[in-house]
Amino acid sequence: MIEIKDVSKSFKITRKQKKERGLPAGQRRINAVNQVTLTCRPGRIFTLLGPNGAGKTTLLRMVATMLKPDSGTIKVAGFDTRRQSQQVRRSIGFLTGSTELYKRLTPREIVRYYASLFGIRREVYEKREKELFDLLEIQEFAGKRVGKLSTGMKQKVSIARTMIHDPGVVVFDEPTVGLDVLTSKNIIRLIRDCRDRGKTVIFSTHIMGEVGLLSDDMAIIHRGEILYSGSFDEFLQRKKGRTIEDEFVRIIGGNHD
Repeated sequence: MIEIKDVSKSFKITRKQKKERGLPAGQRRINAVNQVTLTCRPGRIFTLLGPNGAGKTTLLRMVATMLKPDSGTIKVAGFDTRRQSQQVRRSIGFLTGSTELYKRLTPREIVRYYASLFGIRREVYEKREKELFDLLEIQEFAGKRVGKLSTGMKQKVSIARTMIHDPGVVVFDEPTVGLDVLTSKNIIRLIRDCRDRGKTVIFSTHIMGEVGLLSDDMAIIHRGEILYSGSFDEFLQRKKGRTIEDEFVRIIGGNHD
């Protein structure tokens, strides 16, 4: 489970950023996340939907202990991200579309290395590797250097690396951006598999088609604030727009430039 309560995070801004955003000269910080409260439950996919720059990545990086909140609390699998960050990292898998890999290593070497960091026994690792490599269709290039692989292949390796320790909580930060249709389908299949196995899954996106495919629960975030939070079924029942996209635009409309 992920429990986020009254979480806020702000960043210093440069003169250039002030000019680009049309902010007052005296403003020194910008709120990336503002008093967000969310709960993501096991066996369900929680979709975090918002436009670019809405605060999705900042929020998820705080969940993954990569950033510390200015205020509020975050608990992952019962562990506090401030006081028990090591336990959180052992409980979580975090995947982002901007993940870098060691170019001189092969997919198998990279995944094995990350397995060793988690102290996974050899027999357990071999079983997990086969499951993931088969699911993601990595076997055919498992022995090639990562520097020679396509973007989609690299993303598959990043997923295997993220999942090798079989985490109970999985965070996917826009994992399909820039990928081909077949690779995106594999990732969507993996996300569903995580849910079916009872994991807590939070998935961020700005792609409307993925919302309908994956969401059990969802939140709409814009300018760091939550504008809707609830089940996806409830969202569909309450929507006034003709499509998910229309309703999304309607909800953020009063807060949009």
